[in-house]
Amino acid sequence: MLCFSVITKGQVADSLTNKNKVKVAPFVIPAVFIGYGLMAKGDNFIRDLDRTTQAELQEDHPFFSKSADDFMRYVPALAVYGLNLAGVKGKNSYLDATGNYVVSMGIMTGVVALGKKGSHRLRPDESSYDSFPSGHAATAFLAAEFLMQEYRDVSPFIGYAGYAVATTTGIFRLYNNKHWVSDVVAGAGVGILSAKLGYLVYPKLKKLIMGRKQSNFNVMPAYQQKSIGFSMSGTF
Repeated sequence: MLCFSVITKGQVADSLTNKNKVKVAPFVIPAVFIGYGLMAKGDNFIRDLDRTTQAELQEDHPFFSKSADDFMRYVPALAVYGLNLAGVKGKNSYLDATGNYVVSMGIMTGVVALGKKGSHRLRPDESSYDSFPSGHAATAFLAAEFLMQEYRDVSPFIGYAGYAVATTTGIFRLYNNKHWVSDVVAGAGVGILSAKLGYLVYPKLKKLIMGRKQSNFNVMPAYQQKSIGFSMSGTF
């Protein structure tokens, strides 16, 4: 007995629509973080929390000064390449992972620069008027989300570890008296949001540049003359 199923035009359209639909839920948390930071511009409980937290930290740890946050912000991103070198493959190839990261960093850098210029917020240590949002926190949480995107199918705990490092980076910015709490929270939101947008934009950008032409392109880490870099090879 032969059975036939008919797929209507409406079903095809619905299938294509669902395929191209962008889920809103993953963007809610970073949007809330950014909104929280923006609310601190007013005279409200969020701004009061900024001031009281800064006062308590400086009273308890007046001489805290660590430069660890300067390199910790990149650790989750470096972990992506380290895991690949160790043979633990992530979601994408070296090339595509790097493409996602670069596009995400481009988005984040632009947003942070505009935010700092537009807000003109004085840092808690009064060193400059570019406190909001925290660029260190944005970079760290972007890297954490990058790690999560690449390895959540392998183990979500890898991504959680990246977020732990990012959170520690943000806390260090508070202890170093470089940012208010709202700066760090907003920076975290910007970083996460930028990474999620990067993973949406990069495939479309790649398709636009490469078109339908097939390519075989590889990126591999390389070590030569005491320098770490990447070697690239491919056919087009």
